[in-house]
Amino acid sequence: MDKDTQQTVTGRFAPSPTGRMHFGNIFAAVLSWLSVHSRHGRWVLRIEDLDPQRSKYEYARQIEDDLAWLGIEADEGGTADRGTHGPYSQSRRGEFYERTLRRLEELGLVYGCTCTRADIMATQAPHMSDGRVVYSGKCRPAACPPFGSSPGPGARRLYVPDRDIIFTDGICGPQHVNLARHCGDFVLRRADGAWAYQLAVVADDAAMGITEVMRGRDLLLSAAQQIYLFGLQGLKAPEYVHIPLVCNAAGQRLSKRDSSESMAELRHRYTPEAILGRVGYCAGLLDRNEECSLCDLLKVYNRDKISRDEAVYV
Repeated sequence: MDKDTQQTVTGRFAPSPTGRMHFGNIFAAVLSWLSVHSRHGRWVLRIEDLDPQRSKYEYARQIEDDLAWLGIEADEGGTADRGTHGPYSQSRRGEFYERTLRRLEELGLVYGCTCTRADIMATQAPHMSDGRVVYSGKCRPAACPPFGSSPGPGARRLYVPDRDIIFTDGICGPQHVNLARHCGDFVLRRADGAWAYQLAVVADDAAMGITEVMRGRDLLLSAAQQIYLFGLQGLKAPEYVHIPLVCNAAGQRLSKRDSSESMAELRHRYTPEAILGRVGYCAGLLDRNEECSLCDLLKVYNRDKISRDEAVYV
């Protein structure tokens, strides 16, 4: 790969400022940073604060402080809006989402939906245990799309065809996802005006020139929704790379409720080098769990070494 090609790689870390980061968040941040900087690329820190009830500015600042403590600095983004693609907080990017929604409405693929969550859950099979909610299409217009550019009242929902979205994940390999069966027509904007994650993340990745999205395995299937949205707008989707989830010894995925793995506790108990070494070992980049620097990890980084397992354990 020549130097000019290397400089076009742009990745991002997009945490939600709803509490203190935990080791799983750090695992994703470090691997994303390594992937981009191993090819002399650009790493963007975007603050995904779409939830006004749970998101706080002080949490966003704490995220930056925890990353800096580990030696990680974003090339652009963050609360200071460093760079040319700002603002980098989703709560201030409504105009970008409005433009994206208008383009999709003009295609005649968006309709109004007045279903409540209770309405939708009432249609779900009782044995569905993976947390997915598949929309039944109750409010979808009877006619085939295009539906027109003036959706009715309620949430804005996007029509999806009954066909597979095919892509190759950088770690998980070939994927075939039928959106009609996986999620059904999905929401772009809620009835209360709040923007849905799928629309916001696609609008932001496109505007910020993101070429690689490295994130947790729990978001693998949502990549198909995002690829569909990119395609409708005639845009090239980023490469998706879904890394293993970090779980505790009981096999439970780490969350912000796991105080023993929060950065508050980890910074009290360990050095930055110890945490980075633990990341490298859990990922499969190091043979032993030993202290190392970010520079040391960058020297040994190789995506092919990252575990293909669904989860790694701390």
